Amino acid sequence: MDGTDPLSQLADIHLPEPVGFWPPAPGWWILLIILCALIYFVSKRLIASWRLRRSCSFAIRELDKCLNHYQEAVKSLPADQTDAAKLDFVNELNAVLRRVALKHFPQEPLASLSGPDWIAFLRSHGNASLLDDKLASTLSQGRFAKQWEVDDQGLYRMAHQWISSLYLAKIAAKTKSTDPITPVSKHA
Repeated sequence: MDGTDPLSQLADIHLPEPVGFWPPAPGWWILLIILCALIYFVSKRLIASWRLRRSCSFAIRELDKCLNHYQEAVKSLPADQTDAAKLDFVNELNAVLRRVALKHFPQEPLASLSGPDWIAFLRSHGNASLLDDKLASTLSQGRFAKQWEVDDQGLYRMAHQWISSLYLAKIAAKTKSTDPITPVSKHA
C-alpha cells in the first residue's frame, strides 16, 4: 500500500455564498405590504380624528368669542341699555349653532328652520340635555324680541355641550366603528 492518505488528494469543501440582504424572501414582501396598509389606514383615521378635533375647537372658540363679546358689551353699557347686547349674543350663538349643524347635516334643510322646528332639531341631534324650556324659547324667539332675559352661562354651556357631542360622536364613530351605537353617537 501506498503511504499517502487518499483523502488528502480531495479538494476542500466549497461553501455557498453568504445569503444577501437583497432580494428579500416572499414572506418579507407580504409583511411589508401588510405593514404599509396598516400604517395607511391608521394614519387616515388619525388625520380624520385630528381634523374633527380641530373643527370642534374652532367652533368652541367661536362660542367663546360670542360670550366674551357679550360680556364686554354688558360691562361697558349701563344696566338699562344691555338689551341690544343680549339680543346680539343670542343671535351670534344661534349662528354658531347653525353653522355647526350645516356642517354636520348638509342634506337637511336647516337654513329654513326657525322657532319650534329649530329647537326640535337641536333636541333630536346631539346632546341637548341642558336645553330647558327657557333656553329653548330664548333660542327660538330671541332674535324677534325687543327685550329678553338671557342666562348667558346656561346658553353657552348648552351650546358647548351640543357642539361637543356632535364632534365627539363623530370622532368615536371613526375610531370605534365596531362599538354599539350610544344615544349620543347615533346622531353623528
